[in-house]
Amino acid sequence: MKWPALIATVILASLLTGCATPPPKDPENLCSIYTENRSWYSAAKNTREKWGVPVHVPLAMMYQESSFKHNAAPPMEYFLGFIPIGRASSAYGYAQAKTMTWDDYVRETGNSWSSRSNFDDAMDFMGWFIYKTHKINGVSKWDARNQYLNYHEGWGGYKRKTYNQKPWLIKVAARVDERSKRYAAQYRQCQEDLDSSWLWRLFFG
Repeated sequence: MKWPALIATVILASLLTGCATPPPKDPENLCSIYTENRSWYSAAKNTREKWGVPVHVPLAMMYQESSFKHNAAPPMEYFLGFIPIGRASSAYGYAQAKTMTWDDYVRETGNSWSSRSNFDDAMDFMGWFIYKTHKINGVSKWDARNQYLNYHEGWGGYKRKTYNQKPWLIKVAARVDERSKRYAAQYRQCQEDLDSSWLWRLFFG
Protein backbone atom coordinates (compact mmCIF):
# COMPACT_ATOMS: atom_id res chain seq x y z
CA MET A 1 0.00 0.00 0.00
CA LYS A 2 1.38 3.42 -0.98
CA TRP A 3 1.88 6.08 1.65
CA PRO A 4 -1.03 8.39 0.59
CA ALA A 5 -3.45 5.46 0.64
CA LEU A 6 -2.08 4.27 3.98
CA ILE A 7 -2.44 7.72 5.52
CA ALA A 8 -6.00 8.03 4.20
CA THR A 9 -6.87 4.65 5.69
CA VAL A 10 -5.48 5.62 9.10
CA ILE A 11 -7.37 8.94 9.05
CA LEU A 12 -10.62 7.22 8.08
CA ALA A 13 -10.21 4.65 10.85
CA SER A 14 -9.56 7.42 13.38
CA LEU A 15 -12.65 9.32 12.26
CA LEU A 16 -14.83 6.23 12.52
CA THR A 17 -13.49 5.50 15.97
CA GLY A 18 -14.09 9.08 17.03
CA CYS A 19 -17.70 8.91 15.85
CA ALA A 20 -18.46 5.75 17.82
CA THR A 21 -21.03 6.29 20.56
CA PRO A 22 -19.56 5.51 23.99
CA PRO A 23 -21.49 3.21 26.35
CA PRO A 24 -24.20 5.05 28.30
CA LYS A 25 -23.26 6.56 31.64
CA ASP A 26 -26.03 4.72 33.53
CA PRO A 27 -26.62 1.40 31.72
CA GLU A 28 -28.91 0.12 34.48
CA ASN A 29 -31.56 2.75 33.74
CA LEU A 30 -33.50 2.61 30.46
CA CYS A 31 -34.74 6.19 30.82
CA SER A 32 -31.19 7.45 31.24
CA ILE A 33 -29.95 5.36 28.29
CA TYR A 34 -32.56 6.65 25.87
CA THR A 35 -32.37 10.23 27.16
CA GLU A 36 -28.61 10.26 26.67
CA ASN A 37 -28.85 8.63 23.23
CA ARG A 38 -32.01 9.87 21.52
CA SER A 39 -31.14 8.09 18.28
CA TRP A 40 -31.07 4.79 20.19
CA TYR A 41 -34.66 5.35 21.28
CA SER A 42 -35.63 6.10 17.70
CA ALA A 43 -33.98 2.82 16.64
CA ALA A 44 -35.82 0.92 19.40
CA LYS A 45 -39.16 2.43 18.29
CA ASN A 46 -38.45 1.50 14.68
CA THR A 47 -37.69 -2.05 15.77
CA ARG A 48 -40.93 -2.18 17.72
CA GLU A 49 -42.91 -1.00 14.72
CA LYS A 50 -41.15 -3.34 12.29
CA TRP A 51 -40.85 -6.55 14.32
CA GLY A 52 -43.38 -6.06 17.15
CA VAL A 53 -40.61 -6.23 19.76
CA PRO A 54 -40.88 -4.14 22.96
CA VAL A 55 -38.16 -1.53 23.42
CA HIS A 56 -36.83 -3.03 26.66
CA VAL A 57 -36.20 -6.69 25.74
CA PRO A 58 -33.50 -6.26 23.07
CA LEU A 59 -31.89 -3.56 25.20
CA ALA A 60 -31.60 -5.94 28.16
CA MET A 61 -30.14 -8.65 25.92
CA MET A 62 -27.72 -6.21 24.29
CA TYR A 63 -26.43 -5.02 27.66
CA GLN A 64 -25.66 -8.62 28.60
CA GLU A 65 -23.92 -9.30 25.31
CA SER A 66 -21.73 -6.23 24.86
CA SER A 67 -22.27 -3.74 27.69
CA PHE A 68 -23.23 -1.41 24.82
CA LYS A 69 -19.71 -1.41 23.33
CA HIS A 70 -19.85 -1.01 19.55
CA ASN A 71 -16.75 -3.11 18.94
CA ALA A 72 -17.22 -5.81 21.59
CA ALA A 73 -15.74 -9.20 20.72
CA PRO A 74 -14.81 -12.43 22.53
CA PRO A 75 -11.31 -12.44 24.06
CA MET A 76 -8.35 -13.50 21.96
CA GLU A 77 -7.14 -17.06 22.49
CA TYR A 78 -3.44 -17.88 22.67
CA PHE A 79 -1.28 -20.92 21.94
CA LEU A 80 1.41 -21.55 24.57
CA GLY A 81 0.11 -18.53 26.37
CA PHE A 82 1.50 -15.89 24.00
CA ILE A 83 0.85 -16.80 20.33
CA PRO A 84 -2.54 -15.38 19.21
CA ILE A 85 -4.64 -17.95 17.34
CA GLY A 86 -7.91 -16.09 16.99
CA ARG A 87 -11.08 -15.47 18.95
CA ALA A 88 -13.39 -18.08 20.44
CA SER A 89 -16.17 -17.13 18.02
CA SER A 90 -17.03 -14.66 15.27
CA ALA A 91 -19.41 -12.72 17.56
CA TYR A 92 -18.96 -8.97 17.21
CA GLY A 93 -20.54 -5.60 17.88
CA TYR A 94 -23.39 -4.30 19.99
CA ALA A 95 -25.43 -7.49 19.59
CA GLN A 96 -22.47 -9.89 19.61
CA ALA A 97 -23.92 -11.36 16.42
CA LYS A 98 -22.02 -14.26 14.88
CA THR A 99 -21.02 -13.86 11.26
CA MET A 100 -23.16 -16.73 9.98
CA THR A 101 -26.31 -15.50 11.75
CA TRP A 102 -25.67 -11.92 10.66
CA ASP A 103 -25.32 -13.11 7.07
CA ASP A 104 -28.70 -14.86 7.39
CA TYR A 105 -30.20 -11.61 8.65
CA VAL A 106 -28.72 -9.63 5.75
CA ARG A 107 -29.96 -12.17 3.21
CA GLU A 108 -33.49 -12.25 4.62
CA THR A 109 -33.89 -8.50 5.17
CA GLY A 110 -31.83 -7.17 2.27
CA ASN A 111 -30.03 -4.84 4.69
CA SER A 112 -26.75 -5.28 2.82
CA TRP A 113 -25.18 -2.04 4.07
CA SER A 114 -25.70 -2.97 7.71
CA SER A 115 -22.91 -3.10 10.27
CA ARG A 116 -22.64 -4.95 13.55
CA SER A 117 -20.97 -1.90 15.10
CA ASN A 118 -23.93 0.34 14.23
CA PHE A 119 -26.56 0.55 16.97
CA ASP A 120 -29.53 0.93 14.61
CA ASP A 121 -28.50 -2.13 12.62
CA ALA A 122 -27.76 -4.15 15.75
CA MET A 123 -31.18 -3.29 17.20
CA ASP A 124 -32.88 -4.26 13.95
CA PHE A 125 -30.94 -7.54 13.94
CA MET A 126 -32.09 -8.33 17.47
CA GLY A 127 -35.67 -7.46 16.53
CA TRP A 128 -35.41 -9.87 13.59
CA PHE A 129 -34.00 -12.61 15.80
CA ILE A 130 -36.62 -12.15 18.53
CA TYR A 131 -39.37 -12.15 15.90
CA LYS A 132 -38.04 -15.39 14.38
CA THR A 133 -37.69 -17.00 17.82
CA HIS A 134 -41.37 -16.30 18.36
CA LYS A 135 -42.25 -17.81 14.98
CA ILE A 136 -39.97 -20.87 15.27
CA ASN A 137 -40.15 -21.77 18.95
CA GLY A 138 -43.28 -19.95 20.07
CA VAL A 139 -41.46 -17.81 22.64
CA SER A 140 -43.18 -14.54 23.51
CA LYS A 141 -41.38 -11.41 22.37
CA TRP A 142 -41.74 -10.15 25.96
CA ASP A 143 -40.12 -13.27 27.48
CA ALA A 144 -36.54 -12.04 27.88
CA ARG A 145 -35.37 -15.20 29.67
CA ASN A 146 -36.29 -17.67 26.94
CA GLN A 147 -35.53 -15.20 24.16
CA TYR A 148 -32.00 -14.94 25.55
CA LEU A 149 -31.65 -18.73 25.77
CA ASN A 150 -32.59 -18.93 22.08
CA TYR A 151 -30.17 -16.13 21.30
CA HIS A 152 -27.33 -17.95 23.03
CA GLU A 153 -28.07 -21.56 22.03
CA GLY A 154 -29.74 -21.03 18.67
CA TRP A 155 -33.23 -22.18 17.72
CA GLY A 156 -32.21 -25.84 17.38
CA GLY A 157 -30.27 -25.83 20.63
CA TYR A 158 -33.21 -24.34 22.47
CA LYS A 159 -35.50 -27.04 21.10
CA ARG A 160 -33.04 -29.67 22.34
CA LYS A 161 -32.84 -27.85 25.70
CA THR A 162 -29.05 -27.71 25.59
CA TYR A 163 -29.18 -24.90 28.15
CA ASN A 164 -30.10 -27.46 30.82
CA GLN A 165 -26.49 -28.64 30.66
CA LYS A 166 -25.26 -25.12 31.38
CA PRO A 167 -26.30 -23.94 34.86
CA TRP A 168 -24.27 -20.76 34.41
CA LEU A 169 -26.27 -19.86 31.31
CA ILE A 170 -29.58 -20.33 33.10
CA LYS A 171 -28.34 -17.88 35.75
CA VAL A 172 -27.32 -15.37 33.09
CA ALA A 173 -30.72 -15.70 31.38
CA ALA A 174 -32.38 -15.00 34.74
CA ARG A 175 -30.30 -11.81 35.08
CA VAL A 176 -31.33 -10.72 31.60
CA ASP A 177 -34.97 -11.34 32.52
CA GLU A 178 -34.64 -9.33 35.75
CA ARG A 179 -33.00 -6.46 33.88
CA SER A 180 -35.69 -6.56 31.19
CA LYS A 181 -38.44 -6.31 33.79
CA ARG A 182 -36.62 -3.44 35.51
CA TYR A 183 -36.21 -1.66 32.17
CA ALA A 184 -39.94 -2.17 31.45
CA ALA A 185 -40.90 -0.61 34.79
CA GLN A 186 -38.57 2.32 34.17
CA TYR A 187 -39.97 2.81 30.67
CA ARG A 188 -43.48 3.16 32.02
CA GLN A 189 -42.23 6.09 34.08
CA CYS A 190 -40.54 7.97 31.24
CA GLN A 191 -42.24 6.89 28.00
CA GLU A 192 -44.38 10.02 27.82
CA ASP A 193 -41.36 12.29 28.26
CA LEU A 194 -39.29 10.31 25.77
CA ASP A 195 -42.03 10.37 23.16
CA SER A 196 -42.78 14.06 23.56
CA SER A 197 -39.08 14.91 23.42
CA TRP A 198 -38.62 12.65 20.42
CA LEU A 199 -41.53 14.28 18.55
CA TRP A 200 -40.29 17.75 19.44
CA ARG A 201 -36.85 16.94 18.03
CA LEU A 202 -38.41 15.39 14.93
CA PHE A 203 -40.54 18.39 14.01
CA PHE A 204 -38.68 21.31 15.53
CA GLY A 205 -35.05 20.30 15.29
